[in-house]
Amino acid sequence: MKKIIVATDYSPEAENALQYAAGVAATMGCELVLFSLQNVSIHVLNARLPANSLNAHITAQKEYLEEKAKAVHQKFGINALPYFATGVFFDELKQCIAHTGADLVVMGMAPYSIEQDVMGNTTTAALRQIRVPVLAVPAGASYNGIRHIIFACDLLRGVHKQVLKKVHDIAGKIGAKVEVFNVGNVVKTSGNHHRKDIDESMAGIPYYYHDVASDDVISAIKEEIIAQKADLLIMVPYRYGFWNSLVHKSKTRIMASGNSIPLLTLHL
Repeated sequence: MKKIIVATDYSPEAENALQYAAGVAATMGCELVLFSLQNVSIHVLNARLPANSLNAHITAQKEYLEEKAKAVHQKFGINALPYFATGVFFDELKQCIAHTGADLVVMGMAPYSIEQDVMGNTTTAALRQIRVPVLAVPAGASYNGIRHIIFACDLLRGVHKQVLKKVHDIAGKIGAKVEVFNVGNVVKTSGNHHRKDIDESMAGIPYYYHDVASDDVISAIKEEIIAQKADLLIMVPYRYGFWNSLVHKSKTRIMASGNSIPLLTLHL
């Protein structure tokens, strides 16, 4: 991992995510890219201000982002680059990823709400739309190192080797142990035929399996996070077709919106 993008709109949860991302970047020796999208509000446009006033507003926003990048550099001793954009958020974020070659996107997560659980928000939408790993940092989470990772997966479905390699690389880089956590209807070595791939991929780092019998996957994961005092949760979002998406509530999105620790999503 060489570059990390942190998206900020200067909200409290975004500022918290920035501090967390800077801590991760300092630990992993990465460069941090501060992505900020600022569009001129409809009220300003309706005011029909002269072009020089609009330009001055944009210039001030760019300078503010540059100063924030300098402050991050001074505090954490890492290379922090400002990336200012205007336009459609996800279009611009994808362009930023392509332009910088970033390996990870970090975004803040607002406190849990029913509306957020049902409809999602910008961060939960990023879990679906952004193909590079996305780290959703809940409000109040602070970076104090990562020692215990819970990798929640479905052993019956199996896990792609590309995902397993990413988990291995992340854990190896930060020196964390990995708990391969599986929830099923009954306690048994479910998905035993898939464990060979996991064993091969996890070689060289500390890891272990934990199977739990439960019909409530979300509650089981949350209880495990508390019981193990885990520092990071890793999940793999599954894609549904349009009609299936109307009846399937994404467990990844629910965990992101109601999680107590950062959630890292890994795509193929």
